[in-house]
Amino acid sequence: MERLVLTGVVFFFTMLLTACGQSAAPLADAPTGASAPVSAAPLVLSSAAFAGGEAIPRKYTCAGENVSPPLAWTTPPAAAQSLALIMDDPDAPGGTWDHWLLFNLPPHLTSLAENAAPPPGAQSGLNSWQTRGLESAPYGGPCPPPGAPHRYIFTLYALDTPLNFTASPDKAALLQAMQGHILSQSQLMGTFSR
Repeated sequence: MERLVLTGVVFFFTMLLTACGQSAAPLADAPTGASAPVSAAPLVLSSAAFAGGEAIPRKYTCAGENVSPPLAWTTPPAAAQSLALIMDDPDAPGGTWDHWLLFNLPPHLTSLAENAAPPPGAQSGLNSWQTRGLESAPYGGPCPPPGAPHRYIFTLYALDTPLNFTASPDKAALLQAMQGHILSQSQLMGTFSR
């Protein structure tokens, strides 16, 4: 009886190992065009001027030189066809204030220098000053009313397509056009108060 049980156990493990070995074979012989899921490294946005959650230096605000801060990010997903960047202030008294909108940034780009002009092919959207006819510069730095610190959120999007507009979009139009095309995104938040 023990011999019969031992033979059954050996047979069971032999079949199990054989089945496990065979289940891996189809992956190697997958049809052309098929691919196993690949986990891409997450998109990470950062700045040499300030760390996430820290104060944005005065230089990059309306109280300073009002130039855009340097930004850097990890390599976007391979399928990315363009990048978009939005900077806004969700703590503004009248609702979210849009400070900077860039889109159709080249997908191979991994940084923007301080006070960067949009690279070739990239376009600027309308920030809140522009939509109100107050200013024409694409970047408007943090400029809260005196009081508690405001949060300034930079969001970088990797998109599977370039975006096409006949006129410069505001943030609502930009977000609408990006729906269904976001491959990855990352945020960097800084604060500022006066």
